[in-house]
Amino acid sequence: MVSVLVTGSNGQLGLTFQDLTLDFPQLSFDFKPADALDITQREQIAEVFEKGKYDFCINCAAFTNVEAAESNAEEAFKVNSEAVKDLAQICKQHGVVLIHVSTDYVFDGEKKDAYTVEDNPNPINEYGKSKLAGEKLIQEWHPEHYIVRTSWLYSKRHGNNFYKTILKKALAGEELRVTNVQKGRPTNSEALAHFILNEMVLGSKPFGTYHFADGDPMTWYEFAEQILKENKLFERVALTVDNEYQTLAKRPKNSVLS
Repeated sequence: MVSVLVTGSNGQLGLTFQDLTLDFPQLSFDFKPADALDITQREQIAEVFEKGKYDFCINCAAFTNVEAAESNAEEAFKVNSEAVKDLAQICKQHGVVLIHVSTDYVFDGEKKDAYTVEDNPNPINEYGKSKLAGEKLIQEWHPEHYIVRTSWLYSKRHGNNFYKTILKKALAGEELRVTNVQKGRPTNSEALAHFILNEMVLGSKPFGTYHFADGDPMTWYEFAEQILKENKLFERVALTVDNEYQTLAKRPKNSVLS
């Protein structure tokens, strides 16, 4: 039986892993929500690892609010960087493989083609900078790791995300105004969870950095269009392009992951 610790298990990806437990009877999961394990508290991490005998730690805990990170960069770096360093060090101390979920926002969006793992990161907002800092600390402190960059993550069941927001507004009959400037690849959290469990926990991939996205390249507008069509709402809702909405955080125009 392979033992897997999942941090941040109350987020959309953590809850997705919980949905899949019956599909992976050969795995023993220990799900730790934020109130059971605050990864910014090194003592808590150490205590959890002393009590549990884990083979893998999947870190889903993160500061993910891109806008809030601009005005609260210190907190974003505390969670996405400093805490990740502690987690990496303690994983190494206990011989636990660390699987860390990162983001397409480590790139600046200036490349015309899809980003590969060989491309040099150059984040343009505080969220991306904090996530890249976390990646570098993992690489520095724990060789037995997987960093999985993903993009435009959504769950149809859990959390607050673009998919659920569009669907909620459409069902309420609201007009939808969505940008078509940014391009990325929407990723279903269930597909990402299956990839991690099959290819990294149960598979034999070499340690290192990987990209995973399961959708086709598209703009946010095109993604909204796809959501409406999938739910047979396209003819009932007004969907228009809106590129006037201003955000605090700069967003990469192209964050398509290969």
